[in-house]
Amino acid sequence: MSEKLFSPYQFKGLQLNNRVVMAPMCQYSVTAKDGIPNDWHQVHYVSRAVGGTGLIVIEMTDVEPDGRITDNDLGIWSDEHIPAFAKLVDGMHAHGSKVAIQIAHAGRKAEDAEQPVAPSVVTFPGEDFREPRALTTEEVEAMVQKFADGVRRAVQAGVDAIELHGAHGYLIHQFHSKLMNHREDVYGQDLARFGVEIIRAVKKEMPEDMPLIMRISAVEYADGGYDIEHTLDMARAYQAAGVDIFHISSGGEGPAGQRKPGNYPGYQVPFARRFREELNVPVIAVGLLDDAALAQAVIGNGDADLVAVGRGMLRDPYWANHAALELGVSKDKAAIAEQYSRGY
Repeated sequence: MSEKLFSPYQFKGLQLNNRVVMAPMCQYSVTAKDGIPNDWHQVHYVSRAVGGTGLIVIEMTDVEPDGRITDNDLGIWSDEHIPAFAKLVDGMHAHGSKVAIQIAHAGRKAEDAEQPVAPSVVTFPGEDFREPRALTTEEVEAMVQKFADGVRRAVQAGVDAIELHGAHGYLIHQFHSKLMNHREDVYGQDLARFGVEIIRAVKKEMPEDMPLIMRISAVEYADGGYDIEHTLDMARAYQAAGVDIFHISSGGEGPAGQRKPGNYPGYQVPFARRFREELNVPVIAVGLLDDAALAQAVIGNGDADLVAVGRGMLRDPYWANHAALELGVSKDKAAIAEQYSRGY
């Protein structure tokens, strides 16, 4: 193995102690429904920093109130959000983790919006979802600016990287999917255009040495959905516009049809490897990579540059420390907090 899970990683200005990423996972815990992080988020995220995680990605954070999946989600549509996010980021930095934030809009999957918006009037299947209204061309252009404004606020809050959510059936994904985008204007004629415009706009709000990550669904599982060749075409356009790192997931556009997700450990890793090889770009692999030996193999085999762990970190805030020890990293190099060292 030329590289290991607990070797350092650097890209542009982002320097990580290890290659473990905490995947963004919605907590649905903004009880005030104002989009502002609260005590739950402070404990949840900072504990994973204490646990030795190299890069923590703050959950889906939305650029307007009706862009949230639910009203209990985080938001970044106002400058009033900045102080709470800054406190959250400072807490993670104090324990050695670097921080990214996933900037997004749920589009037609906004469950609590009185009327969701989308590229086209195509309702997400299920009784929890309302029929969306198609955005006008002018509204799409305004939405691009909302993403840029959200990124500006995140940068002011002190994050180390930005992740755009272009996966799982949310708004950017909706625009680059033929299943969900039936527009006849420029945003339908070029399925990558919305994403490209967002990328260019947010890059203007980011320091030159700050990486831009995009999470993307490599394939769709609904009948008639796209395959990886289509996603690679979209990703080439996104890369040319300024994406530095791709975070490779799949699905989320609707119920699976004839093609089913693997749902076994590592089932999405081949997608990550394909992106890495064809685009010559750093990638984050994700998807049931909770076993330390498997995560190590993903790095050692050259399938990905970073490994994102989701459910494993919900169960264990100190997943990274425990994985390091399991893989033979000495206790003094495993980033175990001094206060906890007597337990090991």
